[in-house]
Amino acid sequence: GPRYVVQIGDKIIDYNEEFRLFLSTRNPNPFIPPDAASIVTEVNFTTTRSGLRGQLLALTIQHEKPDLEEQKTKLLQQEEDKKIQLAKLEESLLETLATSQGNILENKDLIESLNQTKASSALIQESLKESYKLQVSLDQERDAYLPLADSASKMYFIISDLSKINNMYRFSLAAFLRLFQRALRNKQESENTEQRIQSLISSLKHMVYEYICRCLFKADQLMFALHFVRGMHPELFQENEWDTFTGVVVGDMLRKADSQQRIRDQLPSWIDQERGWAVATLKIALPSLYQTLCFDDVALWRTYYHNSVCEQEFPSILAKKVSLFQQVLVVQALRPDRLQSAMALFACRALGLKELSPLPLNLKRLYRETLEIEPILIIISPGADPSQELQELANAERSGECYHQVAMGQGQADLAIQMLKECARNGDWLCLKNLHLVVSWLPVLEKELNALQPKDTFRLWLTAEVHPHFTPILLQSSLKITYESPPGLKKNLMRTYESWTPEQINKKDNIPRAHALFSFAWFHAACQERRNYIPQGWTKFYEFSLSDLRAGYSIIDRLFDGTKDVQWEFLHGLLENAIYGGRIDNYFDLRVLQSYLKQFFNSSITDVLNQRNEKSVFPYSLSLPKSCSILDYRAIIEKLPEDDKPSFFGLPANIARSSQRMISSQVISQLRILGRSATAGSKFDREVWSNELSPVLNLWKKLNQNSNLIHQKVSPPNDRQGSPILSFIILEQFNAIRLVQSVHQSLAALSKVIRGTTLLSSEVQKLASALLNQKCPLAWQSKWEGPEDPLQYLRGLVARALAIQSWVERAEKQALLCDTLDLSELFHPDTFLNALRQETARAMGCSVDSLKFVASWKGRLREAKLQIKMGGLLLEGCSFDGSRLSEHHHDSPSVSPVLPCCVGWIPQGAYGPYSPDECISLPVYTSAERDRVVANIDVPCGGNQDQWIQCGAALFLKNQ
Repeated sequence: GPRYVVQIGDKIIDYNEEFRLFLSTRNPNPFIPPDAASIVTEVNFTTTRSGLRGQLLALTIQHEKPDLEEQKTKLLQQEEDKKIQLAKLEESLLETLATSQGNILENKDLIESLNQTKASSALIQESLKESYKLQVSLDQERDAYLPLADSASKMYFIISDLSKINNMYRFSLAAFLRLFQRALRNKQESENTEQRIQSLISSLKHMVYEYICRCLFKADQLMFALHFVRGMHPELFQENEWDTFTGVVVGDMLRKADSQQRIRDQLPSWIDQERGWAVATLKIALPSLYQTLCFDDVALWRTYYHNSVCEQEFPSILAKKVSLFQQVLVVQALRPDRLQSAMALFACRALGLKELSPLPLNLKRLYRETLEIEPILIIISPGADPSQELQELANAERSGECYHQVAMGQGQADLAIQMLKECARNGDWLCLKNLHLVVSWLPVLEKELNALQPKDTFRLWLTAEVHPHFTPILLQSSLKITYESPPGLKKNLMRTYESWTPEQINKKDNIPRAHALFSFAWFHAACQERRNYIPQGWTKFYEFSLSDLRAGYSIIDRLFDGTKDVQWEFLHGLLENAIYGGRIDNYFDLRVLQSYLKQFFNSSITDVLNQRNEKSVFPYSLSLPKSCSILDYRAIIEKLPEDDKPSFFGLPANIARSSQRMISSQVISQLRILGRSATAGSKFDREVWSNELSPVLNLWKKLNQNSNLIHQKVSPPNDRQGSPILSFIILEQFNAIRLVQSVHQSLAALSKVIRGTTLLSSEVQKLASALLNQKCPLAWQSKWEGPEDPLQYLRGLVARALAIQSWVERAEKQALLCDTLDLSELFHPDTFLNALRQETARAMGCSVDSLKFVASWKGRLREAKLQIKMGGLLLEGCSFDGSRLSEHHHDSPSVSPVLPCCVGWIPQGAYGPYSPDECISLPVYTSAERDRVVANIDVPCGGNQDQWIQCGAALFLKNQ
């Protein structure tokens, strides 16, 4: 007869209609392809808040009041027994009535039996009432512990959010429950239940904070502290404050072309122009706080504004009226260069900590927490290696022969599995290194670990760098710590001198060679440690590594092999073009490297007799020993201070201010990411999308309220404008309006999907996914490379689109080149300068290649046919008064405005306003992130160009 069949691969198999397939996974976010998602019913059994709260309450009662749990169980048992008795009585009563004969009223036995049943029933009912009352009082006693279970449940979900920041930050429920039980075992003398609960909540909070912090890189600890405070102490934040802080609040901003100036005029005069917009946002978003602050009181605020540690010296008159977090908001508005310190101070006070970073963890202390069934994963930063410490720990705790290690890579998988089984059987220690190189093999390792039945002395140590595809199940089931190279020039030099042997230093007893090696070690350390000051130190993170150190060492070794004079140019060339410079892709970063090479590799290094010259090579006044003993060089390194001075790298004294600005803006963008739902971008959830995308949609609506950009009709520009500048401006206006309308269409489509009036398309899915991840959609970025943050992108887009209208009006009246122009109002300022170049070439009747770009602060350019007055520039790294650059002091502002200058194009052979020896070419970037260069400008510096190159001096356009 007919039968059902299905095709699997190339085989046809009988199919039974009763067949059901159940799949289960421990992966909390499994990827189900779209074609399978439609035929799979997903049932989510992951932990819920209420479920976890119940579980934690049961654990607490079991530990704190075991008799309470017993009593409750007994009561329930008795209650059930009594109900059964009652049911039996009813049954026997009915049976007696049914089987009785004759007149019921004359049957004495029956009446007596009925009376007995009635009495028993009344007794049982009374007993059940008593039992119910007792149960209510027991439940009240149990519920006294609910705040603890509630707090602990909150903590677990707070730490679960961290995987949105870094895939490696994943934590299992089992590990959290162990931590919870450890907190319960902390015996503290408490007078009553309430005090005991409060002390348990407090100790659990500190244990969780410390446990999580040791799994995080130092750079992420401030972000976690603030996220933890927000989750555990919502009472510290009033309405709109957190949204204002993270930049998602949508104030009813002024959006006319002159809005910046109008805002400026409404604020007190002591507030710098650069901070005007931030203070205005505070005023609009939190009007009651703004009123309380009394910014009109100049005497009260001027001292605070110029205080080098303003976050610690809040005006005492206001301190009682303003909450701790409101003080952070004030620092954010007025002094962003102290925001990192203000955030750290707030988090410490809120959590009751002395400092945010817990005590440094040594592996010996960690070992006491380990279990044979739980792998220990050491998450390493590039260049860090815990092998030596692990070996020493193994020697101290077990004999060295019981410790085995395998460096993972191609062809090592079988050996690793074999060693794993052997070590588990013998109770030895095994370390699998560099797991980030074999992420596709990790599920195999995971399965093997599940099947293991190890001896209790077995330990599995794993090391890995951060990898986005590291398997989440292995991450959750491991005990994690991070291991970073200790920061600082001194520690870096120490690491280098520990990696070199005495023989490597004293080869041929050549003192100049030993000096050159010390200079090279300093150069390598300066290159690496300068990365702590991105983007002013280097514009991005360059992977200067141990392999560069080895390559550099072998070149210096070869240089000193012969009897000839040392060829420093040869060394400069190799280090600049092949080894260190080979990693650098920014011309201005390469200039810094060239400057370092000139400083650290020259004849004064090897001139042993001339001590005076030698001192000037190193920023810290030290004289090198006249020996080849490695111990003498280590002794010199020991004398260096623990904390780096900016002068070690040639950076300005106030670099910490710029650094704090960058770090705090990174922390805030991480906090925004933590605020979104974990699965929001991957699948459509109308409620989640509506909640999380409303700030973007509301902002767009507000930005376009008083403008007609969305409905403005513009025709594509033709080629008959004549003037390149006018052509550029009309094209810029056309593109601006087209981009505004394109963004409007995409956001309108998104809004319709959220409202349910249209179906979800792949374009809207991509757009929403990017916005939910706090990233600017690629479709927008492809039309204009603006800020990465979508809210800033939208603000910048509308501000520029409105500003360009006035450029068009002035250009059509031929009045554009007479005004001071702010290039930050353009989408493509570099193209505008090229248009000026073309127009100049036409006016002079020469080719565009024969012109060079110059700037003058002395007045108009005599050689230029066409010139513009450029304003709105900011300078970082040093100060400029219009005649020469000057060094920054410790308390100088990180960014200072530059006077407007005349810029234009002049013939290559003509003399510029400044001679080449007295000026330096500085880049003009579109923003403080230093990612796009607009032009290079010669700025008078009064000589010593290397000083200004090393300090990372750069100009950039002000933020719109």
